[in-house]
Formats: sequence, structure tokens, C-alpha cells
Amino acid sequence: MTATSMRSADDHVPHGLSQLLGDVAVITGRNLRRLVRVPTLIAFATAQPVLFVLLFTSAFGGAIQPPGVTRYVDFLLPGLFVLAIAFGASQTGVAIADDLTTGMMDRFRALPMTRSAVLAGRTLADAVRNLFVVLLMIGVASTIGFRFHAGAAAAIATVGLTVLVGVAFSWINALIGLLVHDAESAGLAGLMPVIVLVFTSSTFVPVATMPDWLRAFAEINPVTVIVDALRALVLGGPTAEAVVHAVAWIVVLLAVTIPAAVLRYRRAR
Repeated sequence: MTATSMRSADDHVPHGLSQLLGDVAVITGRNLRRLVRVPTLIAFATAQPVLFVLLFTSAFGGAIQPPGVTRYVDFLLPGLFVLAIAFGASQTGVAIADDLTTGMMDRFRALPMTRSAVLAGRTLADAVRNLFVVLLMIGVASTIGFRFHAGAAAAIATVGLTVLVGVAFSWINALIGLLVHDAESAGLAGLMPVIVLVFTSSTFVPVATMPDWLRAFAEINPVTVIVDALRALVLGGPTAEAVVHAVAWIVVLLAVTIPAAVLRYRRAR
């Protein structure tokens, strides 16, 4: 099929809400079936977050004692949520780049489907995976002493906010995959900013313990803002302002990456 015919099919895509939801459901199902049918994807999606919980808690738990916290795992787990979700999101960029290089994206674009459905379906499937990962981490952490201190509503809000963070990371990596094209490069490109932001945030230690030059950056680091909001929901205390700031960061990231990714998808070949 020529590029002209593909553009013609894309230009006549129906834009109704029911069409969009149906297309997103189809693509979401495709990605979830792919996850189930590839055992290595399930293995790594399961093993990595479990290792994060056990190894980081064991390695740092005896050396770090944040003020006002009895068990380090209660302080650490909100940060590990973000770390695990961010690392897992790099696979979104890999999958998008792989679909591009193998011609699957061109096949999608030739179909009478909503333009954003391919990307939205991918990120929705990631959200389902992330929900599983978060619940798994909570289950494992609970066996070594983790507890929610602010009740059931705060626990549900913690899970919901974490999944929302995962959606933002998925869209960022979808854009990276569309820009980079190469699957291996997309995976590395998705991890680089995560490593920098996570290890210069409050993920593992309180910001107050950092040197002045690093603390200045850590305090405005979006990962710090998000981790602190999740930590407030886990440990209890004032949460409204922290959660509002975290949601504001997520909204800004989505407002930038979603239109950019959709625009790039339209032009990608």
C-alpha cells in the first residue's frame, strides 16, 4: 500500500467517542494478550519489582532511619512504586519502536481507526500491568512489615495515584519510541532520565540529608513531588497539598506528551 493511500485512509477515520473507545479496547486487548503469551515479559514484570522491595529494604533498612518512621519499608515503598513503574515504562518505548520498524504501525494507520487509539491502547494496557505490579509489591512488602497508616481510603488513593504516574511515564516513553525508532535505543533512552531523576529525589532518603547543591534540585524534582505525595498517603498526616502538586505535575506531563506523541504518530513512517 502506498503512502498516499495510507494517508487517505487515515484522513477518513471516524472520530466518534464510541469508535475511539472500541479502537482503544481492541489495541489494549492486543497488548495484554501479547504480555500473557510471552512468558519472559511476565517473568521480568513480576521479578523486578519484587527484587526492588526485598533488596533495597535489606540493603538500606539497617543504615537509614528517617525521622518519625518506625519501619524503613514504610518510608521506602512509595519511592519503589515510582522506580518500578518508571523502569517498566521503558518497555512501552521499546514496543512502539518495534512496531514502527516492523511495519505494524503502517498497518494500523491504513485501517479505519482513530489515530490516537494505538497509543492510548498501549498506555491503557500498561496501566493494567502497573496495577498488577503495585498490588504485587504491596503484598510482598506486607510480609516484611509494611503497613498503610492512614486507612483504606488513603491506600486506594495510593494505588490510584501510582497507576496515574505510570500512565504519564508510558506516554513519555511512547513519544521516545516514536522519535528514536530503534527498539534498543528507545529502551536506553527511556531509562536515562529515570535514573537521573530517581536517584536525585527523595526516593531512598529524606531530601534534608542531601548536600545543599543537590537538595536544591531534589526539592523541585517532579519525582520528589510525586514520591512525597505517595508517602504522605502511606504514612498519614496532611496529604491534600502534596497530592494536588503531584497531580499537577502529572497533568502537565500528559498535556505535553499526549499531543506530541499523537502528532509524531501521524507523521511516522
